[in-house]
Amino acid sequence: MSKIDPELKKKLLKESQAPFKGLRRILWIAFSGSAFLGLLIMLSRIASGSELQQNNLLIQLGACAIFPTLLIFDRNKD
Repeated sequence: MSKIDPELKKKLLKESQAPFKGLRRILWIAFSGSAFLGLLIMLSRIASGSELQQNNLLIQLGACAIFPTLLIFDRNKD
């Protein structure tokens, strides 16, 4: 009945169920890298003796935990 290749049909069905998955993974990687770089800079400022607000450090630690977790949850389940 259908002239679509079964492999192509499976790929299109998978893409329609999770659109923009590749873009989301790229964003999670970029956000994770940014969070870890920000944490590294904050830790270097603390090591140099500068004062930082505790709220900013907690936000940075939270970002370092959340973005890699989202990347892990977004991986392929097959």
